[in-house]
Amino acid sequence: MGIQEDIQAVEDEIRKTSYNKATSHHIGRLKAKLARLREEVVKKASTKSGGDGYSVKKSGDATVALVGFPSVGKSTLLNKITGANSEVGDYEFTTLDVIPGVLDYKDATIQVLDVPGLVRGAASGRGRGREVIAVVRNSNLVLFLLDVFQPEHYKVLIQELYDAGIRLNTTPPDVVIKRKDRGGVTISTTMELELTDDLIKAVLGEYKIHNAHVLIRDNINVDELIDVIMGNRVYVPSIIVVNKVDLANEDILNKMEYLFPDATFISANEEKNLEAVKDLIYDSLDFIRVYLKPQGGLADMDEPLIVTDGVTVGDICERLHRDFRDKFRYSQVWGASAKHPGQRAGLDHYLEDGDLLTLIIQK
Repeated sequence: MGIQEDIQAVEDEIRKTSYNKATSHHIGRLKAKLARLREEVVKKASTKSGGDGYSVKKSGDATVALVGFPSVGKSTLLNKITGANSEVGDYEFTTLDVIPGVLDYKDATIQVLDVPGLVRGAASGRGRGREVIAVVRNSNLVLFLLDVFQPEHYKVLIQELYDAGIRLNTTPPDVVIKRKDRGGVTISTTMELELTDDLIKAVLGEYKIHNAHVLIRDNINVDELIDVIMGNRVYVPSIIVVNKVDLANEDILNKMEYLFPDATFISANEEKNLEAVKDLIYDSLDFIRVYLKPQGGLADMDEPLIVTDGVTVGDICERLHRDFRDKFRYSQVWGASAKHPGQRAGLDHYLEDGDLLTLIIQK
């Protein structure tokens, strides 16, 4: 029996097993086994395709990946909002490579990537899916572009990204697993969990972790525990844009608005509501401004660095010059992230909107 047959057998068993307290342990072990088998498929697909994905250099203040089925209008949208020159056609798989465009908006420079259309089975390598997903994993935001006549595509897309280890609109569970040489598995929690210690140990055992200390600060489920164990998940925000509204009647539009109440509705071809898309992209990226202040001088308050929330001093160093991190001595910070004006801070200090930053570099 091959891996795909093993996966199908496990999926079938999960599907036919009623979930309750008595079966939770069994289902938990099945889910752990399923995740492990899927990871094997992903690794084989990556090896077969070379594993490198498309060669796309990240640039600008943030990167947005346009994700959708073939022929939903990604190339048209990219061309309209960035002026890029992505080939447009009425047939599937027009885009066979990643096409970058640049959206300059509200002092931010945003890289927008038109990736080849995702199809069912992309996480397993179908339709160059692994290469596309590698680009999505490295983006700061996923923009799902849906055809107004094809709402079912959304579930397929999010499932493919989920199977590829991309977690949308959520944060990593607050769980730390430290492996040990001996002593078995010990579990520490800061709250009452739905998961039992026996189930946690059983899931760890599926990955041959028999000696470890597990610290849990979230009321996680078994899927989140598996994500922590795998250690290769990425957490990315996402937004939904529905295209081709100029071709739909009122009933279809009402249905889509009911299914996707937070979506932005556009016609890329007719350039309808594209400014709202730009606003949506900008607002969803959680940009902050950091002002550079030379040592002993005044901060440049006219041209801040536009960066995404969660940026560190080290990230700023890497952005400014490739040698700054290696030659870094210390920094001084004024603003919301500083305990006091001019606080000395290291590379791992997180900055906040409006901070003033001085970098002290070895000469």
